[in-house]
Formats: sequence, C-alpha cells, structure tokens
Amino acid sequence: MAASVFDSPLYAQLFPTGDAGRLFSDTAAIRAMLLVEGALAKVQGTLGVIPEMSAAAIHRASLEIQVDPGAIAKATGENGVSVPGLLAQFRAEMQAPEFAQHVHWGATSQDIIDTALMLRLRQALGLAEADLRAIIASLAAAADANSTLPMPARTYGQHATPTSWGAVLAEWGMPLIDALEELEALRETSLYVSLSGAAGTSSALGPKAAETRAALAKALGLNDPKRSWHVDRAPILRIADWQSRVMAALSHMAQSMVGLTMTGIEEIALGASGASSTMPQKQNPVGPSAIIALGHQFTGQRATLQAAASHQHQRDGGAWFAEWMAVPQLGLCLASGLHHAKTLVDGVAPHPVRMHSALTGALGLIHAEALSFALADTMPRPEAQGVTKRLCREAQDKQVPLGDLARADYPQLSADLFDPAHQMGHAAADAHAFITRAKAL
Repeated sequence: MAASVFDSPLYAQLFPTGDAGRLFSDTAAIRAMLLVEGALAKVQGTLGVIPEMSAAAIHRASLEIQVDPGAIAKATGENGVSVPGLLAQFRAEMQAPEFAQHVHWGATSQDIIDTALMLRLRQALGLAEADLRAIIASLAAAADANSTLPMPARTYGQHATPTSWGAVLAEWGMPLIDALEELEALRETSLYVSLSGAAGTSSALGPKAAETRAALAKALGLNDPKRSWHVDRAPILRIADWQSRVMAALSHMAQSMVGLTMTGIEEIALGASGASSTMPQKQNPVGPSAIIALGHQFTGQRATLQAAASHQHQRDGGAWFAEWMAVPQLGLCLASGLHHAKTLVDGVAPHPVRMHSALTGALGLIHAEALSFALADTMPRPEAQGVTKRLCREAQDKQVPLGDLARADYPQLSADLFDPAHQMGHAAADAHAFITRAKAL
C-alpha cells in the first residue's frame, strides 16, 4: 500500500480528490511560491522599493521559469525550508544577476510559503464550494419530491417517532447550507497574505513595509492582516474548523446511509454499490464507508494541526513542519468526501414500501409517544404514560397492534393517531424550509 491513499494509483478511484489533488503537490507549491515572489517584486517596483526594471524582469521570469522539486530537495533537507533552494535555482535560471539580486527583497521564507499556501487554500475552498452547491441542489430536489413520504426516525439506532424522507434529506443538507453561507466571512478572516520579514517585525522591508504588504494582498487577491501572523495560526485553524464541520455533516449522512441499507432495513438504495468477492448477494455501501473512513482520517489530522498551532517564540520549525503534514491531508480528505457525497446524493432513492413496512411492522409501537400525549388530554400525564407502557407490553405479549388495543379501551381516540402521515410533526415543513434555503443560494 502507498504511504497515502491520495497518492496511490491503486486507490485513486476509492479516494478520488479531483482537481483538489493537483493543488497539494510539490509542483503546485513551487508554482504558487513563484507567483508570490513575482507579485512581490512587481509591487515593490511600483512603490520604488526595488528598481522597476528588476521588478519587471522578476515578475516575467516568475511566470515562465519552471523549477523541478527534485532539483531543490537537497537544499530543502539542509535548510528545513524550500525557499532558499528555490531562490537559488530561480536566480540561476533568470541569467540576469543584476535583476535577480532583488528577488525576495525583505521577505522571509515563511512569508512566501504561507502566502503560497493561502493561494492554494483559496482554490481548494472554491472547489469545495462548487461541490457543496451541487450536493445541496440534489438533496433539495429529492426533498421536494419526498417531503411527506413517511419513514421511521431513529434514535440510538432504534425506531423513535415517524418522520419523512424529505426531512431526513433536509437534516443532511441544512449544515451544508450553513457552511456555504459562512464561506465569505471565512475568506475575509483567514485568506491572509504574509509579509513580515525574518522575525515578524518587517525590519528589512523598509518604511513602506505596511504599504507593500497591502499592495501584495491586493495583487494576489488575498486579505491584508495588517500584522504578522507567523506564529498565530488562527487563519489556518479557522479554515480547518470550517472543513471539519463540513466533514462532520458528510460523515453523519454517510453513517445514516449505512444504517438505512442494513440487512432487514434496506429503506434506501444507493445506486452504484460495491460487490463482495465471495458473497454475490451483497451490495456494499462503498461510498458511505469511504466517507466515514475519510472522516476518521480527518479527525486525526485535525488533532495534529491543533497541536502544531502552538509555536515557540517568533517561529517554530517543528510546529510549522507538522502543519505541512496535516493541511494537505485535511484538504484532500474533504475533497474526496465531497466527491463521494455528490455521487451518492445523485443516486440515493427511497424504498417507500420498506419504509411503510417499518412503520407498521412493529405493532404500531412507533406511535407510543403520540398515544401517551393523546391520553394526557383526559388524565394526568404520569397516568397516561403508565397506561401507554401497559398497552405496549400487552401489544407485544398478544402480538396485537397498539392502535387496536388502545382504541378498544379508549374509543374516543382518533384513527389519525396511528397514521404515520398524520404523526410526522413539522417534518414536511422542515423539508420545505431546506428547499427554500437551497433555492435562495
């Protein structure tokens, strides 16, 4: 097995990452760092910090020169960061030392690496947004078609009270809409440029340090933090927090899908599903299982990132290196989970007959709560609960539906009390509230 399933040709279709996979590669990292160096030079040339001719040459070269990751691996191992080796290679490729001397003017390696990471995280968030919109649209369409289709709700894995398939779909989709609506604020508070120099004081950047940082942010389409965030990893953590909420919502959906396809339940079909090597009757819930596995992996990497956010003094190599290990894994876990979720919500379909059977096949005990409240209209609540418990035991002992026993003793009870279509509370309204929000996106 490969060290990472995301780099494995064998597992590429089980844990696909799509376009996000290309963002977290050495080539993409180098390309992003060169874009930052080129934009920095251009800004400094405009502000008169470095000669304009040098700035123009550096900016042009940053768009044209390709640096092989392997060519700077030795220098990266020696220096602990890739920027010194990258700069040496870049200056050599420029073949214009009079211009190349102004590359990286006043910046530090962390400025370049952190800013380049933000460029890639911005793209990753954009890809996640597109996937979320597609997933929400599919869930809303299905909820619209099934807002009043009754099925059992479950708590602790057991039947609770009736709900609707549309309400379940809304339950899956509402957290995703919340996440989508949080994206604009997340981008404003987290996608920061970094330009603070060796120790975060901007000393080598000169009197136009703040102006240069603001101009670089504008040039790259990032935000100006108006300070150093070298050891304040909150911007990275905020992005990871957002990713974790989306991953949790996807994992909830996946866990529910596995439960609803279990033998003896089978209230939904997942469309394409997995075959067993020895049991031809099986169709395994592969997509949901992959999402659950990705959620487990995400949780472990999220803990690593949290620990790595505690830096010592003005820069901490160990903490920073650990962040490099965790951030790509978080992004790729989410990207793969979103890929599976898109496929699943397009193909998932309810089995109405199975849902109806589940509602009626357990002697109507799913209506026990409704019965206890109906009886409480004519007797004290504790007495109503006692009567309901007695009737539930009698139904199980005699194998007679709860409704038949209850109406025999209390003929004033409405027949609707034991009709799932009339006992779903605001399930249909929840489905329509989700549909309305989804259409407004």
